[in-house]
Amino acid sequence: MRTGGVIGLGGIGGGVAQCLQRSGQLAAIFDVRAEAAANVPGAPAMSACPRDLAAASDCVLIAVLNGAQTIAVLSGPDGVLAAGKRGQMVILLSTIAMSDLETAQKLCADAGVTLLDCGVTNGPKSGENGLICLVGGHDADVAAAQPIFDGFAGSIMHMGGPGAGMAAKIARNTTYFGCIRAGYEGAVIARNYGVDLHQMAKTLSGDPAAGGGMEGALMMMLRPDPEGDPHETGLREYHYSLMLKDLDVAIAEAAKFGVRLPMVELLKEYGRSSAGLEHPMGIPL
Repeated sequence: MRTGGVIGLGGIGGGVAQCLQRSGQLAAIFDVRAEAAANVPGAPAMSACPRDLAAASDCVLIAVLNGAQTIAVLSGPDGVLAAGKRGQMVILLSTIAMSDLETAQKLCADAGVTLLDCGVTNGPKSGENGLICLVGGHDADVAAAQPIFDGFAGSIMHMGGPGAGMAAKIARNTTYFGCIRAGYEGAVIARNYGVDLHQMAKTLSGDPAAGGGMEGALMMMLRPDPEGDPHETGLREYHYSLMLKDLDVAIAEAAKFGVRLPMVELLKEYGRSSAGLEHPMGIPL
């Protein structure tokens, strides 16, 4: 897998194509917008269709908007798979629903093509070899794609087998946007009481000297399963009781300024699962 063709030349795909162009690995580009070629100076002439791009490339990188577009560029007489290149690899950079990913995986498998699902972050740095790639696929397939990843990515994190890269990206987005909301809701109280927000940021930085960091909440994912472990269950029950008390305080303080904290309210309503006192699949312990 030495050369890559990029389908979709927007914020992510355009940056990936720029990187592969600099590394001498860009074989072809395609976008439904002819003017998008200007995003990749020096690139080969735009292919007439995804099939022609696939014919010219060892690996096809797809960076389109959604699942429907992903299926469209793979299938049909002008699609990637119509090139008939068994053994080819497709790296899917788009974030799509898991059901759409399953459809894409089946299409590729039926055509003898390997699909790696690759959720990406750090999009603004895509043209500077800055993408962080969350890759799902078999070990051998990820290893075979390494030369292509080396051409455009800043960091490659193998998250597990097929589907794990997409699931990791969706999970990361869920957590990330939850943290954004958490920051807003915390700031309601901090701002209204004149807290120095620069100092507040330090308490969330992960610096132990500043009181720890937001990653403490995420470590809940890695704690031992409390089922059958009275010590672990007891610890979580204790922290859960403290959490409820603190949530009540946050809700009351924000209410003084006419602001609701829906995330905090949900944490209170579903606090046992947040504290790890329910099975990860929602079954009470």
